[in-house]
This record gives sequence, C-alpha cells and structure tokens, in this order.
Amino acid sequence: MKILVLGSGAREHAIITALLAEEERHEIVAAPGNAGIAQDVPVELGLDPLDGEAVTEYAVENAIELVVIGPEAPLVAGVADPLRTRGIAVFGPGKAAAQLEGSKAFAKRIMDAAGVPTGRAVRAETLAEALTAIDEFGAPYVVKADGLAAGKGVLVTEDRDAAVEHATQWLLHGGVLVEEFLDGQEVSLFLVSDGHDVLPLSPAQDYKRLLDGDAGPNTGGMGAYSPLPWLPDGFVDEVIETIALPTVRTMAREQTPFIGLLYCGLILTDRGIRVIEFNARFGDPETQVVLPRLVTPLSTLLFAAATGGLSGLPRPEFALDTAVTVVLASEGYPESPQTGRPLTGLAEAAGVPEVTIAHAATARDEATGELLATGGRVLSVVARGTGFAEARDRAYAALDHIHLAGGQYRTDIAARVADR
Repeated sequence: MKILVLGSGAREHAIITALLAEEERHEIVAAPGNAGIAQDVPVELGLDPLDGEAVTEYAVENAIELVVIGPEAPLVAGVADPLRTRGIAVFGPGKAAAQLEGSKAFAKRIMDAAGVPTGRAVRAETLAEALTAIDEFGAPYVVKADGLAAGKGVLVTEDRDAAVEHATQWLLHGGVLVEEFLDGQEVSLFLVSDGHDVLPLSPAQDYKRLLDGDAGPNTGGMGAYSPLPWLPDGFVDEVIETIALPTVRTMAREQTPFIGLLYCGLILTDRGIRVIEFNARFGDPETQVVLPRLVTPLSTLLFAAATGGLSGLPRPEFALDTAVTVVLASEGYPESPQTGRPLTGLAEAAGVPEVTIAHAATARDEATGELLATGGRVLSVVARGTGFAEARDRAYAALDHIHLAGGQYRTDIAARVADR
C-alpha cells in the first residue's frame, strides 16, 4: 500500500518501523516526520498534519491508500473527516469521536452511558466549583485539565494548595475535572476499532513521572515495558467485554463511530478494573514496546479497522519475548526543556543487539549535518530480550553510548519485573 503517516514523534517512528518490517513492501511517507524518520522513509516537511484539506489534497494527488494519524491534535482538529469524505481509508477517529480524548467530560459521559467502570468525577468551570469538589473527594487530590494538555494536565497530590493551584491554572484554558483517587497498578491496553468491533494488542505499563521511584512531575511518559506478567488471567477479555465494546457501541449508537486506536488507561483496584482515561490514538511510549513484539502485520490491522473489516480477523499474535523502552529527555523537561543541543552516539547505541532507536524530537543542522535535540522527549531507546533483565540491560547499555548535554532518563524502567 501507499501509506501516509501523520506525526513527528517516537510513536510515529515506531509505527513506521513496524510497517517497514513487514514482508509486504509498502510505500510510506511521513509528514512532517523527524530526523530519524527521514532516515527511513521520505518526509513531507511542508505538509501540516493539522490542515485537513491540505492533507486530503496531498493524499488524493499521490494516490495514498491509507492515512495513519498518529498524534491527538490532528484527530481533535478533525483531519480524518475530509479524508473519509473523499473515500480515503483513515486510521483515526473523526472530530466528533476524537472528543473521547479531547474532552474528559465527554469521555466521562460516554462511560456513564456505556456502563463502564470508572472513578467518580465532577466537572468544574469555576474555582468555586473546583474547590467544592476538591474538598468533597479529599486527599489524594486528582485534578485534570478537561482538554488536551500534552500529558501535563493531570495532577495527583496530597497537597491541597497544589491541587487548587493546578485547578486555577487550567481553568484559564477551560474546565477541569476533579476526580476520585483510584489506587492500584496501572495498565495501558490498546484496541484497534472499526466502529463496531475491536481487537486487542498486548498490554503495557508506562512510567509517567520524571524521576526514579515515581517521583517528580508528570510527563508524557519516561519509559514502558510489555508484556505484563503480573496481570490476572482473563484481564484482556474482561476489558473487551466491560469497557471497550460497550464504549465503541455506545459511540456508534450516538452516530460518532470510533474508528482507530482506543487507548484504555486502566487501573487494577481492589474493587476491580477501572478506567482512568481514554485516548484516541496509540500511546507514547507504550507503542514503542507493543509494536516490536507484534507478529501480525500492522498494516492488516490498520487497514481492516479503517475499512470496517475487523470482524473477520483473528486476534493479533505477539512474540513471547519482552520489550523495554527508556526515554531520553532534554535538560529542564518537562517545564522548560533546553533545545538545540547536539546528540551523538546513536549509531553505536543501535549496534547493541536487539536495540532500535525511535526518534521523537530530533532534526539535522542544515549547515553542519549535526543531529540536534529539538524538544523535551528526544528519543526512545527500545530493546527486546528473552526476559526483562536482558531487555533492560540492552536498553541501558545503548543509552550509555548516547550523549546529550544535560540529558536525563530514569534508571528504574521495568526494574520491578527484571527477574522475569
């Protein structure tokens, strides 16, 4: 197929890497991509992934057969809609359905309508409403920006003043949700959806806090591992029956079919599985550990979801090995990342057995050809192994080769399962 992948992060690089690994030789283009993606496939730097009309015209003029929308912003902006109007297969929900991620209040309403188990929540549009909810639920306090916040809109804290400050900040941009605190192990489960049926991918766990031991501020994600050997039997089946299918079919009844990747952010509480949040696209960095283990061709799943053909497919198959990814971030991330610094040692890092590098925020200096870090999360080092200890050793051995002045990463990714 001729495939256009929209986005510029490590998630999109991981998607492209998986597509390139298939026996079928696809013609892949990325827009706008990054320096690492540009080493693998052609990139269209001038094509704005947020401009639905421009993307559609490009797809028509270049006979694109499948468009894969990676990040949340183009989905919430409705880029999938004009593409579908022109008959182009799109992996990603339209604007209305993308509100499942774009508005936490919308997502809570859908969960209520579908009978999906989740925590109690109150949407506040004024500080007075937020204060009332904060005091009603009590500590630990959970305050979330209602709209997109690049992974920085969620605060979980024992400090009431910090919760009030967070609510005050995000109320300037719209509403906030104050939620009941849920305690337990978190799980990310991706399911591809064609608007009626779903197929699950392998569960993963990510690390949202900046520092070892889950300290420091929330981030977009500092690492992940897959599979999850500690999950109870039947976990995935339960999520499909009680969460994913009810959600997708409720949205179908409301004439907002969800076509694409349903990301279920879940928590195993002592009262059972609860939904923390839904996203409308592949998660980052979990994608970097889920897709390398995927045996079923990714293009088959994406195209079947985009064209309503999932019901005839078996569940995706995954390799029995393990995968670990560690994110390298710039100094100052997440508050004020220092950018424009040289990045070296990537060739040596990629030479470590079973290691790949998924670029996120990288670019080439046009004058010198140097590779530069251009954002907060710069790249993901991805390693596979027969067990988690081997995968971890390989990931951190590769990181030892990479130099970025002031660069930071966690040293405890997948440590809790390293003996498996």
